[in-house]
Amino acid sequence: MPGPEILWYIIPREGAYPWEPEGRRSVDLAYLQQLGVAVDRLGYDGALFATDLYDVWPLASAVAAVTRPGFRPLLAVHPGLISPTVLAKTALTFSHLFGPDRLRFNVVNGSTEALRQAGLHLEHDERYELSGEYWDIVKRLTAGEVFDHKGRFYELARAGAGLRELAPIQGGTHTPLWFGGSSPAGIEMAARHVDVYLTWGEPPHLLEEKLKRVRERAAHHGRELRLGLRLHLIVRDTEDEAWAAADRLLDVTSQATYARMLGDPEGKDGEGWARQFRQHGGRVPARARELEEHPNLWPGMSLFRPGPGTAVVGSTAQVVARLREFQDLGVDTFILSGNPLLEESYRVAETVLPALRGTAR
Repeated sequence: MPGPEILWYIIPREGAYPWEPEGRRSVDLAYLQQLGVAVDRLGYDGALFATDLYDVWPLASAVAAVTRPGFRPLLAVHPGLISPTVLAKTALTFSHLFGPDRLRFNVVNGSTEALRQAGLHLEHDERYELSGEYWDIVKRLTAGEVFDHKGRFYELARAGAGLRELAPIQGGTHTPLWFGGSSPAGIEMAARHVDVYLTWGEPPHLLEEKLKRVRERAAHHGRELRLGLRLHLIVRDTEDEAWAAADRLLDVTSQATYARMLGDPEGKDGEGWARQFRQHGGRVPARARELEEHPNLWPGMSLFRPGPGTAVVGSTAQVVARLREFQDLGVDTFILSGNPLLEESYRVAETVLPALRGTAR
């Protein structure tokens, strides 16, 4: 059985605890390229370029220019913010400049509120309806098809005709789609359209039930998906040192940050966020380990940072054991991170990766 595919995380919001100004590191082009080269040379298979302060296209392009062809960027993209034909042309241009078979899309459906800020007024299930139509078009365009399309959101005539010179770089295959959604609409979207289903970290008994539903819906459509997991790691030589590092994150986080992250849970309509919120209930503990419901799994990262909020906290052996536990559920892809991103990319590469890939001496 081949080892898991392991990606790191690259965003410009970098530092020991970058959600606070005093924990944030000054970042420029040279630093981000240094981070990308480190992640590449340390043996990660690629990196997720998430929606953050920067647009992902110039950021990923800057890193792709200094990394090797085997380093594969995964770009977070909101469907609908630009036309599918423009996105397809941008993707094919990227492949021409930096090499084929490198680029992947991480489909970000976003919240209703976030999309309204960008001018899209769609409710929860409508977002997934748009997403399905949008990505079906993008897949066909990046695979080199020329076609007419008339759907609810888009009407296209001879779509792809202007991409004929670019499309052969893909060899007739589409740019792969990675996606995570926990609601019934999100799971249905994944089952019908994506290549890799991503999920945030949860206790294995909860994750097993969700992954079973994903597999069943994919099989209903005659498809089989790869399964990926997005996790934060706090790995140290000993378990006590790891939990002390988690405690420090609680201690250095301001009350204003806690209030911002935990305020108005009723106003957030993402099922993944709701599942994550239920793990801590909006409670800020005195010590991190008070939230440990499954060995070494800590949902506390979501108390002070948006998006994936589960960390695996422990010694190297404990962290590897938890990741293997997820592998036993069928997970074959991990997107990992730690703060600061640069230093922790080295720590994880030198401790966790060899054991997880079976190359430890």
